[in-house]
Parts: sequence; structure tokens; C-alpha cells
Amino acid sequence: MAKTSVNSKIGEFFYSPASHLIKLRKELQWAIAEKQTLKDVYEEEKYKKLTAIKSKYDNLLAKPAFKACDKVEYADKVMADKLQAFDLKQYMQHRAVNHALTKAIFKAIKKGESYQSAIEKHQLQFKKVVAQREEFVKKLQKEKQDFLLKYNTKDCTEYDQLLAKLKDDYQQKEKEINLKINEKISARSKKLDDKIACLEQKIANVKTKIKHTVTLEKDVLLSVKGLKQYFGGLKAVDDLTFNVKKGEIFGLIGPNGAGKTTVFNCITRFYDATGGDMYFENKYGEVVNMRDFKVHDVILQGISRTFQNVELVKEVSVLENLLVACTREYQSNFWIHALGLPIVQKEDKILKAKAMNILKFMGIENYAGWYAMGLPYGILKKVEIARALMSDAKLIIMDEPAAGLNDSETAELTEIIKKIRDQFNVTILLVEHDMGLVMNVCDTVCAISFGQLLAIGTPEEVQKNKAVQEAYLGVEEE
Repeated sequence: MAKTSVNSKIGEFFYSPASHLIKLRKELQWAIAEKQTLKDVYEEEKYKKLTAIKSKYDNLLAKPAFKACDKVEYADKVMADKLQAFDLKQYMQHRAVNHALTKAIFKAIKKGESYQSAIEKHQLQFKKVVAQREEFVKKLQKEKQDFLLKYNTKDCTEYDQLLAKLKDDYQQKEKEINLKINEKISARSKKLDDKIACLEQKIANVKTKIKHTVTLEKDVLLSVKGLKQYFGGLKAVDDLTFNVKKGEIFGLIGPNGAGKTTVFNCITRFYDATGGDMYFENKYGEVVNMRDFKVHDVILQGISRTFQNVELVKEVSVLENLLVACTREYQSNFWIHALGLPIVQKEDKILKAKAMNILKFMGIENYAGWYAMGLPYGILKKVEIARALMSDAKLIIMDEPAAGLNDSETAELTEIIKKIRDQFNVTILLVEHDMGLVMNVCDTVCAISFGQLLAIGTPEEVQKNKAVQEAYLGVEEE
């Protein structure tokens, strides 16, 4: 306890309570993430060990397997492989002979020779190439006969005995490896439990020094109050107020230029709002004003987003694009990465295991090693959503996720959004022009026009609202 007290005092000396809290929470998040991915990380270690054993056993079985195999089938396969390689070379020879024909005709005409003589020369060259193949086939057939005369027996005794022995040996080693890995997982899990408990106590101590006076209504996750965003004389958002409840899919709709994306950019601090407040219950259960945070700290509070235009790094793999989302959460700093210390590999393993699980959830794990550049647009949209899931957010903001998708992809996206809400226990704030998607997926819809609130309610209520209809369809002239 004395050591913990000393560490806390040192932490307070270098950090303000708020900054110290962020640092401790990052450590806690990494400890929890490591515990959650322990099995995946050690599964990779197990796979490498078993693969090495299999490779060793395959080498031991090579000679007995040869003795036990059907020699005719083996010889036919070898012959077919050699003939295929020869035909590839012959194909290039055929092309060379055919391409030379046109030149040969012109040369023959210049020398006063007939067209027929050039054709005959070409045919001779072609026959020579064909004859070479026939000779090669005869050579292969002789090699096959010689091989069968030399190895004309099939003896499975040694192979069967060795195979049975190696199978038993492999099963025994697999049990031993599993036992050792389970012991490692158990020991590491206990250490992590102790670390998590210690960090939670430190966080509780620091939290007592920070007072949070704002409270939200029951079940409200995000409360936007009197939000204003002015660009000179243009009022992009003008005194907008709405609440987003926990666990709902909240749709923000409006005509082009209504200010929907501007609202998102204010919440995520891409824009510094002209006025108003945005109160959010962060992933630690505290109510904070998002205006108090810088843009790079928003993700630490539990808000992530996707973009209207796909914003991926197309020169790196899909897996690496997901890892980009975690750069703010790394414990290791620039110097630790530059020196290549062991903690970097440890963090990478944890994050890669987490990323692969999310890619599996999205049904695109087969694209993990592919470069983002050149992938179908529908896959890129899924990658961007997967990246938003990497930060363990409580609120995911999606800016027109259906833009550019066809009807079947939009229908699939509808189910994905619902699955994300249910399985990841997150709230989703959605801007979308596709009214079919909005009506099918949203629990609550907020309609705005020229940055002001028009209507808020269920999709059916908003759809029937006259002010919303006028904003979308216009007013009939008298």
C-alpha cells in the first residue's frame, strides 16, 4: 500500500488529476485487452510449435512414404509435371516461329523468292518444334519404364509403423504443449487480475479528486444542448438540442446542406463549436462536456466515427488499417517503438488478435492481408466500420454508411448495424440520406433543416411530419 501511495504522489507531481486519470485508464484498458486476447495470443504460439513438429515428422516420413506409394501413379505425376514445364517453353518457341513468318515473307520477296518457299520454310521450322516434343515424350516414357523397373515394389510396412508411432508421439506432444500453454494463461491471467484490481483502486483514488457536477436524464448517453456552429455569417448549426438514449440507433436526417455532418464534426471536435454544450456519459460512467477535449482525446472518452467518404490508408493492408485506430491507445511511446523493445511486440499481438476477431465479426477476415487499394467499395465500407469498432466505443457515429452501396449491400448493412448495436452494446448515431435504411434501422429520428430542429420522434412520426415533408419536397405554390 505504501508503494502505491508513493506512485500516486509521483503521478500527481507530473500529471494533473485529469491527465493522470487518462494515463491510468490507458494502462487499465491494455491490461483488460491483454486478458481478453490471452487465448488468441497463446494459440498463435501453439500453432507455431505444432507446425514445426509436423514439418519434422513429414521429413521423417518422406522415404517410407515413397516406398509405400503407388509407383505408377507417382511416375505419371512426375512425367506430367515435366511435360507441362516443357510445353511452356515450347509455347514460347511456337510464338517465335509464328512471329518470324511475316519477316520471312518480306525477306523472300526482296530476294526474289516465292511466297510459297517462305511458307515451306516456316512449316519446316514448325515441324522441327513438334518433333522436339515427340522426342521429349519418348524420353519421359523411357525414364518412366526405367524407374518402374528399378522401384517395382510397394512396401507399406515401415510407413504404417512409423506413421502410427508419429501419430501417438504428436498427440502426446500436443497434450504437453496444451498443458504448458494453459499454465501460462492461468499464471498470466492471475497477474493481470491483480494489476487490474490495483489500477482500478488507483483510478478510484484519483476520481475522488475530480468533481463531476453535471448529470444526464435517465438512459441518456449524449445530450446536445443549444449547439451552434457559425462560419462567418453562415449559421450551419443554429441552437440545436436533442438527446440520444443508451443502446438506440439514432438517425439524423435532413436535406443537403442541413448541417448534419457539421453536427458530427462538432461532437467529435473536428470543429470547435461556436456555442452550446455536448454532454456525454463516457465509457467510464462519467458525464463530461465534449467541448473540454481535444480532437485526439475524443476516442479515449468512448466516441468513434466513420466518414462519408471512405478514409482508409490504401497503401497498407486491411489489418493495418484497423491497427491505425489504436495509435492513441498505445502504452509504448515513440522511443520504445524506435528501440523495438519487447512491449511493442506484445502490444502488436494483442491488437492483431483483437482486429482479427472484429474482421471475423464483419465477415471479411479473408481480406486481412490484402492492400486496401483496389478492394470493392462494399468491402472498404465494412473495413471502415470495423476500424471504428477497434476503440471499444460507447457511441459510434456513422456518416452516410450506405453512400455508394447497391440495394443488396444496403440490406446487408442494415443487419450489420443492428448486430453491432446488440453484440458490442453500443449506441449508434447515424446520418443517412437513404430513407429506406433510416426507417428500417433507426429507433429515433431527428430531422433538421438549415441547422435547426424540425422534428424528433419515431421514424413513422417524423415521416408524417408536415415540416419534414416540406423541407424535403418543398411547399406547393398557390
